[in-house]
Amino acid sequence: MLIRMLIAAGCLLSAVVAAEVRAQVRAPAPTAPKASHDVADMRIPDSKLARDAADLVRRAEGEFLYEHSVRVYYWAALAGKRKGLSVDPELLYVAAMFHDYGLTARYGTSHSRFEVDGADAARDFLRKHGASEAESQNIWLAIALHTTNGISPHLFPVATLLAEGANMDLVGAGYDGFTAAERSAVEAAHPHPPGFAEDFMQAVYDGMKHRPEATQGTGLADIMAYKDPTFVRRDFSSLMLKSPWANGK
Repeated sequence: MLIRMLIAAGCLLSAVVAAEVRAQVRAPAPTAPKASHDVADMRIPDSKLARDAADLVRRAEGEFLYEHSVRVYYWAALAGKRKGLSVDPELLYVAAMFHDYGLTARYGTSHSRFEVDGADAARDFLRKHGASEAESQNIWLAIALHTTNGISPHLFPVATLLAEGANMDLVGAGYDGFTAAERSAVEAAHPHPPGFAEDFMQAVYDGMKHRPEATQGTGLADIMAYKDPTFVRRDFSSLMLKSPWANGK
């Protein structure tokens, strides 16, 4: 009797082990977590918010502006690290992703400043992803003001760094503040393509030629004048001299 019980128990144990082995064979292999790419010791946030932002912007902007936006993030993040500024990397990344979003074809009939269109899109995106109203509004301000020199440095860190990152990538502002190793690392991972300046100015022109008035008062007006010989910059002194007040009306 005892022998039969031991044999039965052994058979049951064998069946259980066999079932576990079969289950392990059928079960899909665990997916390795997606690794974020490190550039100069900085990392793009690997979160749903960041991935969704990158996917949306990349599809709308194409590779050229998307890659520019990625570099802007790295320059901004590196500058923040150097200055000891505390920023939420996800929010900084979203700001960098959307800062030129207003140049995309979906705004082909807009007469707002392109910065405002991009800021609106970023704020809507953040709201839909559960960001707080304060966070969403701060990113709106950072993007809306990133081409208005002299303002962003006096705001909160994300706004300061976004403007600094964009200016670094476009005109090399603050170039010597980055180490040669940092510059080389960013360029190796996301290089400026040949003819970047001409191509970027063309992208700006294509996104603004139907609303040239929206470039007045920023460096974008210089691009419009470069691309279009008929473009006339607004002369604020002339506006004052010809105003109803000056003419006694």
